[in-house]
Amino acid sequence: MIAWLRPVRRRVLVGAVLAVLALNWYLGSKVTEPEQPVDVPYTVFRSEVKAGNVTSVNAIGDDLEGAFRDPIHYPPDSSRSIHEFQTLKPAFDDSNLLALLERNGVEVTANRPKARPLWQILLLSFGPTLVLVGLLVWLFRRAGAFRSLSLGKSRATRYQADEGRATFEDVAGIEESKAELVEIVDFLSDPERYWQLGAAIPRGVLLSGPPGTGKTLLARAVAGQADVPFYSLSGSEFIELVVGVGASRVRDLFRQAKENAPAIIFIDELDAVGRARGDAGQGGGQAEREQTLNQILTEMDGFARTDGVIVIAATNRPEILDPALLRPGRFDRRVVVSAPDQTGRREILEVHVRDVPLADDVDLARIASVTPGMVGADLRNLVNEAALQAARRRQEQVTARDFGDALEKVVLGTERHITISDEERRRTAYHEAGHALLGMLDPSADAIRKVSIVPRGQALGVTFQSPDVDRYGYESGYLKTKIIGALGGRAAEDLVLDSITSGAENDLEIVTRIARQMIGRWGMSDAVGPVSVLPRPGQPDIPGTHGVSSEGTRQLVDAEVRRLIDECYSVALGTLHDNRERLERLAQALLKYETLDGDEAYHAAGFISPNGVPRAAPETEGAPPEAERPAVARARGPLRPL
Repeated sequence: MIAWLRPVRRRVLVGAVLAVLALNWYLGSKVTEPEQPVDVPYTVFRSEVKAGNVTSVNAIGDDLEGAFRDPIHYPPDSSRSIHEFQTLKPAFDDSNLLALLERNGVEVTANRPKARPLWQILLLSFGPTLVLVGLLVWLFRRAGAFRSLSLGKSRATRYQADEGRATFEDVAGIEESKAELVEIVDFLSDPERYWQLGAAIPRGVLLSGPPGTGKTLLARAVAGQADVPFYSLSGSEFIELVVGVGASRVRDLFRQAKENAPAIIFIDELDAVGRARGDAGQGGGQAEREQTLNQILTEMDGFARTDGVIVIAATNRPEILDPALLRPGRFDRRVVVSAPDQTGRREILEVHVRDVPLADDVDLARIASVTPGMVGADLRNLVNEAALQAARRRQEQVTARDFGDALEKVVLGTERHITISDEERRRTAYHEAGHALLGMLDPSADAIRKVSIVPRGQALGVTFQSPDVDRYGYESGYLKTKIIGALGGRAAEDLVLDSITSGAENDLEIVTRIARQMIGRWGMSDAVGPVSVLPRPGQPDIPGTHGVSSEGTRQLVDAEVRRLIDECYSVALGTLHDNRERLERLAQALLKYETLDGDEAYHAAGFISPNGVPRAAPETEGAPPEAERPAVARARGPLRPL
């Protein structure tokens, strides 16, 4: 359809331009014509000649043109005065007009008036149009309107090796994922070794994982290592307003890759175009997206051969991709790029501090141990924030203090200098002390790293906890501990101040999310049983459809969630009541010092050191896909109007 529209669009454009030029020529010729003299009767002309008021006459056949010596009013009753005139000599006039003119001193000629030069006519006729067309072309180019003339062309960018070259040495902490792509590069550099054994390289490699784990960095490393053409673009760049443009761009992209084979195509954010077909929730752009997806499927493994072209794609949501994309022959290899473990985080930090001068007190292993759950992008941001802190302090090296402050800023938020009443400050101190104390008393809870009542971000106070080791699975007792700790702030306010506020808003959101997943997704309730009731993220949440449980089961889940939270709240309230003295000591220390690190907080609560409380090794039951991030900052939020 697009190919048929192109000549029609060109003909319409050419016809419109010619029509504008013709109209401009006609109007220009009218404008450039010399001013026509006013017609006057022949009798008026003869009377003015006899009166000696005519200075010159130009005769063209029977047509007479001339000029009056003094302007006259014609018609006589009008206010218009004329200087030049024209008239027609009657055929029956047998008088000797020439003699009359000579007697009255009139200059008689028979020459036509001089016309304008041709260059002036052309300039005045076509000049305005050409200027207008040039201005419109410039404006349309600036606005991108002329892209419609090349809608079907691929917008893929061919990688240049000298532009920010990345290699596999820049990729750390995800060794298993990197090894999968190293094999691709090795095949491209020495394909004969694989062909001799009858091996075929995967046609497609799908990189999936949470945002910031390094999927795009892996693709950049492949581009830097492989000595073959590398084309990259985003999935959204295929889609256009005109239906069929996306499919045309896919054809053009693969045509370029085939002409330069062996080659690699990298499609970032594949879910923008690879979403499962038949989804009724996509609106008017569904037809264009599905046509584009169909063309990608055909190009990757259709009737035509695509040997020598390898497709690498990245997505954060592999669960919504069309099954036809994921079958063997298209994306044969799926590489999960997960968040790094403690060793991986240390290796990532080592990569990012290559150009950062570090002081002797900086221990990257210790930083890696207190940043569980952080991915490569988070760690890169942490290093950059630490360097910014050192620069603001006019230091020549980045110190451990800079990293500590940067971690607080990244995890807890930026400090806010606002005025808080003494009552609000006291309430915040008890709130954070409740969180921290429950974490100290339970041996299976995450270690307390910092407690503060300094406002940060949207919170009036924060309690930062992180585990001693990375956790990949969560047993029910540990999850209940997290719920109890999150309810500690509200319980402390209720116990000490005999009132509750809206400051526990963030805590209640965390509590509800954990409890609902325990009951409705992980089968941690005897009443509901080992069934998954709640849908996975991205699936419709409509009872009775698409495998979602009935409304009655959902009500049972809600009742169990309420029961579990009530039990945990009773435990939190009772534990704080039994340790009221420790709660008071910790709250008073917060009111005095405002911010306490881990050791100071444990000491203020009456413990000799963090090791004074036995900490049990974590038990696992299989990692839930959406388990809460291990590093948690409990925050008491600001009071918000209803």
